[in-house]
Amino acid sequence: QVQLVESGGGLVQAGGSLRLSCAASGRTFSTYTMGWFRQAPGKEREFVATITRSGGVTNYADSVKGRFTISRDNAKSTVYLQMNSLKPEDTAVYYCAAGWAAGQQKDNYMYWGQGTQVTVSS
Repeated sequence: QVQLVESGGGLVQAGGSLRLSCAASGRTFSTYTMGWFRQAPGKEREFVATITRSGGVTNYADSVKGRFTISRDNAKSTVYLQMNSLKPEDTAVYYCAAGWAAGQQKDNYMYWGQGTQVTVSS
C-alpha cells in the first residue's frame, strides 16, 4: 500500500505558474505508474497527466498539453506537475494517483491523495 500527499496548490493569476508535488510513502514508489487528475466544482474528475514507472513515457490531456509537465524522482518517491500559462479553467482540486497500469482511466489507479486546491484568477 502507498499513501500520497499533495502540496503546492494555491491562488495564482492567469498566465502564472505553479508546481505541484506528491510525496509517496513506502519503498515501492518506483513500481507504480503515477497520474494527476483534477476535479472542478460540479464536474467529474478528469485525467490531466500520467508518467510511467521509469519516467520514460508521459501522456497528457489535450487541454494541458504544451503547458503542463509531469515528472518524477524515484529516489525521493515524489511526482511533480509543473503548470505554466495557467488559465481560469484550470481551477480545480488536483489529485495524484498511483496504479499498476498506465492510462487515462481513473479505474487504473488504486491509491489517491487527498487533493490540493488550485485557483486561477482572471
